[in-house]
Amino acid sequence: MTGTLSQTAAPETTIAVALDGVTRTYRSRAGDVHALRGVTHAFPRGSFTAVMGPSGSGKSTLLQVAAGLDRPTRGEVTVAGVALTGLGQTELTRVRRDSMGFVFQAYNLLDALTAYDNVALPARLAGRRVHRDAVIGALDQVGLDGLAKRRPPELSGGQQQRVAVARALHSRPDVLFADEPTGALDRGSGRQVLELLRRLTDDHGQTVVMVTHDPLAASFAHHVLFLADGQVVGRLHQADASRIAAAMNELER
Repeated sequence: MTGTLSQTAAPETTIAVALDGVTRTYRSRAGDVHALRGVTHAFPRGSFTAVMGPSGSGKSTLLQVAAGLDRPTRGEVTVAGVALTGLGQTELTRVRRDSMGFVFQAYNLLDALTAYDNVALPARLAGRRVHRDAVIGALDQVGLDGLAKRRPPELSGGQQQRVAVARALHSRPDVLFADEPTGALDRGSGRQVLELLRRLTDDHGQTVVMVTHDPLAASFAHHVLFLADGQVVGRLHQADASRIAAAMNELER
């Protein structure tokens, strides 16, 4: 590709997530499907990266492999200095629990529980002690101070997604993975969630890796990584929505 995308990422010294020659191939009756083809990329610590590409480009597979939710066919994945390749399921579950947070398009909150209890639930299920100050602190961090006793049906969609972000942050993850986190929100609520994710990186050093199809959402990120046919085809740094949209249009020609 020419003109629109830069192949050089901003220089960084500390890496949160590294993919080295990662390939993911699925077998089907119609033949092998190559979702990722030798992807090599490093996500800097304390950065917000949006992953974009046409439908079928491999962006969701990249997130799943990077987060240890799926295993690569070949290649190495390292998160917070831990090589995921070769870990048993128990060890992999522990690394995900201790080092990663997840936010999805569906909020995955339990309506019968308060915001406080939804945030505390993963720790309780893991058998860890729940510290009230930490839960309230996570809710405060996402702008939900005073709403700890509200249940999801009493909150707006944007507030529910912020509860999901607080739940992910409660364990103080090295990396927060987000898959279309604003896909179910209206434009105003989505903007609030994206501003929150950007503040988490700028003010608190949180690493965020977000899959999105929306150029406006991607414009909140420090970096945009573009995939096509399972390969990295370009990067942008600190780009606005129009520049990102132009890059996507180029990819979809």
